[in-house]
Amino acid sequence: MGHRLSRIYTRTGDDGSTGLADGSRVDKDSARVEAMGAVDELNTLVGAILVYPVPEPVDALLTDVQHALFDIGGEMAIPGASTVTASYVTALEEALDAFNAGLPMLKEFILPGGGGAAVAAHVARAVCRRAERRFTTLARMEAANEHSRRYLNRLSDLLFVLARVLAVGDRGEVFWDPAHNR
Repeated sequence: MGHRLSRIYTRTGDDGSTGLADGSRVDKDSARVEAMGAVDELNTLVGAILVYPVPEPVDALLTDVQHALFDIGGEMAIPGASTVTASYVTALEEALDAFNAGLPMLKEFILPGGGGAAVAAHVARAVCRRAERRFTTLARMEAANEHSRRYLNRLSDLLFVLARVLAVGDRGEVFWDPAHNR
């Protein structure tokens, strides 16, 4: 790590710009900063899942996910940087397959519910989809690591599966009833 912040506020962003890790400045509402912010929000929500008592394999996996999301944020903070590789995506696919194998076949839509950790995973999944959309917007405008985009896509699937795993282990899944309000 190059240097540590001794002061949290610098006043340099008062004009609506922010500094990237390469020293350049961009508008705070640029596609790059929007994507970075969505990934940061996602990382925070993954941490919120870990506040709950979750099985150790879920805890270990989500801790790895947080580190990967930090890597993706770092890539976006340095235009042209590439840290995330195909192995990141493969690891998520393997975890997805393993966790999904133990779940009952999904025959109905499920509602976000089933306990605190499951709901937190659903919220993280929804934000992950937004992060993927923001990343896609950035990638349309500038070069961006395709492995990172794939990672975000797989991660939203993983968060859905983990929400199911956590609901099954807690209060049970909540199924959508299309006739509920009719």
